[in-house]
Amino acid sequence: MTDTIRSDIRTYVLRTGRLSKLQKNAILTLSESFIIPFREELLNYRTIFGNNNPVITEIGFGMGDATAEIADNNRDKNYIGIEVHTPGVGKLLSRIDKLKLSNLKIINYDAVQVIRSMIPLDSLFGVHIFFPDPWPKKKHIKRRLIQKTFINDLLPKIKKGGYIYAATDWENYADQILKVFKEFTELYNPSESYTKGIGWRPDTSFERKGIEKNHTIREIWVEKKGRLTNEIS
Repeated sequence: MTDTIRSDIRTYVLRTGRLSKLQKNAILTLSESFIIPFREELLNYRTIFGNNNPVITEIGFGMGDATAEIADNNRDKNYIGIEVHTPGVGKLLSRIDKLKLSNLKIINYDAVQVIRSMIPLDSLFGVHIFFPDPWPKKKHIKRRLIQKTFINDLLPKIKKGGYIYAATDWENYADQILKVFKEFTELYNPSESYTKGIGWRPDTSFERKGIEKNHTIREIWVEKKGRLTNEIS
């Protein structure tokens, strides 16, 4: 058995759904300003954001409400949200426009490929992975995003002193995440296990659905060992 994510295995499900009038209009009018097209070339953050602020990426932002709130509350940081579902992209675009967020951009593409092809080495201040698809059936566990090979790809892109912040309402996925993170000597877990929660993270629609099912929310915060610098590579 291999621990790799095969390129032909999707770590997400494309859920079909109609675009609302608001979402459709946002995509038509705002994509050029706020969506970064997928290309197999490294991003230049200074060109994208016009500043040297720390960059944080969120993988799978869903409908984007929490993403927009975090970016709105931290305008001294830059955010790149990665999402494959078009309605969520449209919803977040409308929030970006309403809140006048110049520090938040979107990539509408598979996160695995984006991390591999577009994110420069030692460039991310942080990574948010909130309520990734749990793939709860045993036969589908290999499709989960957070496994050893993905972290192998992701870790070199994070600055020393930077962080990964994950949350899930599926206990066995949370256990898997902890186990995967422990395999990397470069990562340090200040809580040794689950964190008690980070006050600035807003709840998400997936989180609320989990709570309605009486699922316990588990959060994991790990840091890349080393001293954090503010310089962008």
